[in-house]
Amino acid sequence: MCTHTPKCPSADSPDREAAVVVAGHPEQGWSLLCNAVVLFEDTGELLPDGKVVAPHRPLAVAA
Repeated sequence: MCTHTPKCPSADSPDREAAVVVAGHPEQGWSLLCNAVVLFEDTGELLPDGKVVAPHRPLAVAA
């Protein structure tokens, strides 16, 4: 699916979120990446095979 150089990370790669956005809908809170991953603004993801990745924002540390 990716025609970029260098190629975007695949959907099963740990750095899949680094893929290029091909359809951004910030008003709806999601973007479609070149590797067919749907990335949500809360950092959750929907993978092309239907698997869900829970939001993984870093937790704030109280000092």
